[in-house]
Amino acid sequence: MTDIAVTALTDVVLRSISVGPMDNNVYLLTSRRSGAQVLIDAAADAPAIEQLLASSGEDSPAEPRLALIITTHRHHDHVGALAAVAERTGARTAAGRDDAPAIDVPTAVLLDHGDVGQFDGFDLEAIALRGHTPGSVALLLRDPEGPDHLFSGDSLFPGGVGRTAGPEDFASLYRDVVERVFDVLDDDTVVHPGHGLPTTIGAERPALPAWEKRGW
Repeated sequence: MTDIAVTALTDVVLRSISVGPMDNNVYLLTSRRSGAQVLIDAAADAPAIEQLLASSGEDSPAEPRLALIITTHRHHDHVGALAAVAERTGARTAAGRDDAPAIDVPTAVLLDHGDVGQFDGFDLEAIALRGHTPGSVALLLRDPEGPDHLFSGDSLFPGGVGRTAGPEDFASLYRDVVERVFDVLDDDTVVHPGHGLPTTIGAERPALPAWEKRGW
């Protein structure tokens, strides 16, 4: 069975797994009050995601129900299990407006920068971070009694921003990450990337000038 990491937040229980040959992170948010759920990036391994969903029964006194599957960006490694999980659960799908046409599974909810989804117990704000792909989005979960949590897809990692195709895309992504993430969020905000371990805004902030200088 895939190892499942569990973090209890004020309003939400966060569960995550790493799947597939590229070690993609899949995140499941469950409202502790209502059982409403959001899955972020249905990557690579539908059976492992089924185990993740099944493990969440204890996270709320109400029966868990998957309301939405959000894809942070269109790359194949982040959508490998999307069709199977969406069909099995009946959950709606969401992605950034400019990435949705490249995702084989029809997108029910097109996300723009600043959109806020309400899920009967918690909210998620879409933050467009353009550059790794044109329609990449991060998802911000605000915790009323603890640090906020940013699910950054492949736009922000420990040690730098995500891969880009050239200088213009890097400049776009770097600008968005600075203006929409580092200039806005507190240093204790936890960043949950699409691959690898989490970090915090404060841990990464001192390196921003070096990222800009190196151009990646």
